[in-house]
Amino acid sequence: MFAFRASLQTKVFLTFLVLLLIVLCCFLAYVNWLVIKPLKERNENEKLLTAANISNQLDEYINSQNQLSHRILSNRRIFDTLSAGYKSTYTIEGLKQSRELKAMMFEAIGPSMNIRDMTIYNLDGKAIASYIGLLSDAPSVEAYMNEYSDAMSMLQSSYMLSKQPSGKTIFTRAIINQNGQTFGYLTIELDKSYLQMPTRDIATGDIYIIDQDKQVISSSSGAKTGSEQPKLMTTSDENSGMYMDHSRNYIAYRTSQSTGWTTYVVTPRQDVLGPVNSVKYLSILLFTALMLFSFAYIYLSSKNLLLPIRKLRSQISRIQYGNLNIKVDNRAHNNELIALNESFQELLDRLQQSIEREKLALHEEVKARNSALQAQIAPHFIHNVLYLISIAAQEGKNKAVSDMCKHLSDSLRYIVSSPYEHVTLEEELEHTRHYLSLVQHNYEDDLEWEIIADESAKLIQLPRLVIQPFVENCIEHAFDNTDPPWRIQIRVKLYNGVWAIEISDNGEGIAADKIKEIMDNIDNSDERTHELHLHKSGFGNMGVVNTVNRLKLMYKNRLFFNIYNNTDEWRGTTIQIIGSLTKDFY
Repeated sequence: MFAFRASLQTKVFLTFLVLLLIVLCCFLAYVNWLVIKPLKERNENEKLLTAANISNQLDEYINSQNQLSHRILSNRRIFDTLSAGYKSTYTIEGLKQSRELKAMMFEAIGPSMNIRDMTIYNLDGKAIASYIGLLSDAPSVEAYMNEYSDAMSMLQSSYMLSKQPSGKTIFTRAIINQNGQTFGYLTIELDKSYLQMPTRDIATGDIYIIDQDKQVISSSSGAKTGSEQPKLMTTSDENSGMYMDHSRNYIAYRTSQSTGWTTYVVTPRQDVLGPVNSVKYLSILLFTALMLFSFAYIYLSSKNLLLPIRKLRSQISRIQYGNLNIKVDNRAHNNELIALNESFQELLDRLQQSIEREKLALHEEVKARNSALQAQIAPHFIHNVLYLISIAAQEGKNKAVSDMCKHLSDSLRYIVSSPYEHVTLEEELEHTRHYLSLVQHNYEDDLEWEIIADESAKLIQLPRLVIQPFVENCIEHAFDNTDPPWRIQIRVKLYNGVWAIEISDNGEGIAADKIKEIMDNIDNSDERTHELHLHKSGFGNMGVVNTVNRLKLMYKNRLFFNIYNNTDEWRGTTIQIIGSLTKDFY
């Protein structure tokens, strides 16, 4: 039997190729089942939800008209007025009757009018009073009178919606008392703008609202009409669903139980499946590119990986009984393996050093973050903020309550985010704004602060929570013996790849020996960058030292930190942090 014999490189190549095909097949299955299929279902559900929302808005509009008609019927004067019979408007009695009916309609409609007109008819279906229009232009109620011929059916049906030949959409109901006695009829002409309002602001597709007689009640502004209008229908007895017509349009529909109107959302297939096809084509392109790249990479990698073994095999094959004393070229065998081993060992050593540095850096990060967290979410801080919120709520300062809640929420969200990700200076300044805004509600006009920064703040990367410790020191220690107003100013500058952050206050300043002590603590920590330094509370404590160390971990010798007392009108102290975006700094 023939045995397949192949080189080690071929076997390695085929093995990796099979594994690659398995991984790529799993990737395609994942994209199809967990990305494409849910995306398609989501797009379809959005169309169904759009149809349902439009239908619900129309139901609310019709329900408001039903409530309007109930306000008319709840007025007992209308029964007395209509029981007197029809009076011609050319007589004094008829004019008085018309005025009384219009007054009742005005009381029911009120100042906000969302209809075109309202008309009251007698038992013969003759218009006797109209709120706005002419009686000669009043819609007909004959269809309603024919469909509901007795008082019991009128009570059960409540109202009827119909579209007149003139194009008006009419709400009709009987004026009937609790005893089932009919006095006349009431029609409300619906406003077309309100019927069309739910169809606006639809990104894609056309909207149609169809009544039970297949007449178009309303449609979106760009919807096709006449012969170009798509064929609309329902596919089942259910009141909602989706189907595809002959023109490859997705049609979602929803039938209202109260009005009987059906809302159709007609969307071209490409608009529904466009995102799905984009994901599909992108997956195919990525699959093809990955296959080609992987073939070349696996072939070259396997060839280079097995080259030292081939050289060793070639040297071994030249050794014979007569030349056993031949010296094997260790450079072609041992050197490769030894060099590989040495390189691997060196890699392990470097990796171990990197891991230790990273562990220490993360340890420093966590300690500094915990310090910031304790200062931010200490019980007294939360208590003070919530107490200020409760006072503002009792005083009816809704905007202040909303602002404080938003600042507190954004501040807590920023604090509890991942501490190991670097952020931009813009994000750090935004967090500082939230903190200062909350603090200012406690100090009110006694505290003034300003942050001066331009678009360059987006280019500067920093560890999280490095600005706030300095601002806290200003609030907690700088203003102890200084009369308000207390001012804090943060300035950001960027020039030729060098950025600077200055945090200034107008406090009493810091003694020269204290500044020297702070700088000595920071300088002495350079040799033990990853150690925690416990100092007495006050400016220059562990939080400030560790914050500077975190900055040095990121910028190494590209960072300069300084503290000095101001000599201008500000007085107080300025903290200066200077860093370089390039490697050449000092």
